[in-house]
Amino acid sequence: MQHETRKPEQGVMLHIPSAREKLISQSEGEREVPIESSPESVLTAVSEISKVLAAPGRLEVALANVVNLLQSFVQMRNGIVLLFDDDGMPDLTVGAGWSEGSDERYRTCLPKKAIDHIVATDKPLIAENVATEAAFSAADVNALGACVNMSVSFIGVPIRIDAKVVGTLSIDRILDVSSSGRLDYEVRLLAMIANLVGQTVKLHRLSADDGERLTTEKDRLQKQEFRQPPRERKKVHIDGIIGDSPPLRALLEKIAVIAKSNSTVLVRGESGTGKELVAKAIHALSSRAKRPFVKLNCAALPETVLESELFGHEKGAFTSAFNSRKGRFELADKGTLFLDEIGEISASFQAKLLRVLQEQEFERVGSNQTIKVDVRVVAATNKNLEEAVARNEFRADLYYRVSVVPLLLPPLRERRSDIPLLAAEFLKKFNRENGRALSFDVSAIEILMKCGFPGNIRELENCVARTATLAPGPSILRNDFACCHGQCLSSVLWKGKSDETAREPVPSASMPVKLAGPLTEAAAPASPVSGELAALAPPGAALVSGAKITDRERVIAAMEKSGWVQAKAARLLGLTPRQIGYALRKYGIEIKRF
Repeated sequence: MQHETRKPEQGVMLHIPSAREKLISQSEGEREVPIESSPESVLTAVSEISKVLAAPGRLEVALANVVNLLQSFVQMRNGIVLLFDDDGMPDLTVGAGWSEGSDERYRTCLPKKAIDHIVATDKPLIAENVATEAAFSAADVNALGACVNMSVSFIGVPIRIDAKVVGTLSIDRILDVSSSGRLDYEVRLLAMIANLVGQTVKLHRLSADDGERLTTEKDRLQKQEFRQPPRERKKVHIDGIIGDSPPLRALLEKIAVIAKSNSTVLVRGESGTGKELVAKAIHALSSRAKRPFVKLNCAALPETVLESELFGHEKGAFTSAFNSRKGRFELADKGTLFLDEIGEISASFQAKLLRVLQEQEFERVGSNQTIKVDVRVVAATNKNLEEAVARNEFRADLYYRVSVVPLLLPPLRERRSDIPLLAAEFLKKFNRENGRALSFDVSAIEILMKCGFPGNIRELENCVARTATLAPGPSILRNDFACCHGQCLSSVLWKGKSDETAREPVPSASMPVKLAGPLTEAAAPASPVSGELAALAPPGAALVSGAKITDRERVIAAMEKSGWVQAKAARLLGLTPRQIGYALRKYGIEIKRF
């Protein structure tokens, strides 16, 4: 009668009484239920056991379930799987009803001499009566529970990984004369199951070795990383940009990344922070470096001239167009076009510029032929374009077009550690151009470090040039700076914007000037001014205490604020470009070139 095949649920341990428990409970006349031995039962056994071994989980649980399932196909009292470690010592002993810490209980039921014989010969061991076999010692016979009144049969097969014996699979039962004919079937079945167990043990050990190796490697790398100092990021150096402060290093790294693409860039920053220099650096580091770099200051030209400058014109397009002329977009084809002060262009021209930026095509003034170009545009402004968009002074669609990649330049007050390097470079340039050999005293550097420099790098360069020009000795000292004598016009004009000034003494009577706030377009004039410069005060001069600043000083202040761009200074003063030019000549003001 064939028993119904039982498949244990995964993770469920089936309890089978131990040998001694069975001996106590089993009477002398009791026998195991006979099990049919047929090819079909062998295939069924191998199939069911292979499923158990293939299931994920602990190796001990899988082996215990194999022993439990084996009882359905083989007459047995005990079934035990014994595995050895790499040194040949018992590592794992699993039987039916296995649990943590039960290895020793199963190990006491194993015939040690017989197990050694199986390992040494690498062959199965079959004993109908262990008491009459030489392979079993008296201790083995006692461990199996054999006695005069009860004979015990034993079958053991080696478990191999490749050609190495790594354990044994053994069963024992009460001797039954009727089961003698099934020994060959049982040996073959146990041998096949032992092969499956060997492959499973091999996979588990490889997995364990890999996990241990990965853990060891991870620990080694963590220790190595802990021992080694953190590797510094490679510094980016760009010719003409001087400094080593963290804000500047971050800016240079961003420039190096931005230069790799062809996206439109909007360089933003206060006046004098070096926007044009950054635009040149983006071009020099890009794939367009060998192509033209063309620049245009949008605030320096009226709208009609600006259109001709950017798009070009045909002969006879207007009165003075005696010849055809290429515009800046054409000249910059395959290269980079730098549009400075883009926030100053008129609303009507913004629409024309938007189309060119979107389509990369345009028509020359006086022509209907469309010209296609490939130009990367880098724009710059010190104006708050977001506020300009909110006030409808700047088109929102043009803002989104030019501000694809915004790049914010830090003001000099946020990178004070670069002031000594910049000042030394400017003094070196002054010495080279003027045949001098001046140097900075320590006290002079201290003064420079205290100044807010709202005019940023341009103001620092002017300060160094002015002080070097007037310095009487071979070194520039503290007292050589105009701000130490209350004579620094820049510090007076920009006091409202400076976070701190280098002017420590109180201004002298000859300069009774004090600004109530920065030059803003909302401020009202504190005192009337005369003549064509009356507009200097209205949008922002804010003079204090009735103190009168001369017209010449107002012109200089406007030129300083506009970066010495006449058209922009004229707008600040409410004058025309022609009037500002007249004022510069009238007061003998020399235009500074950068």
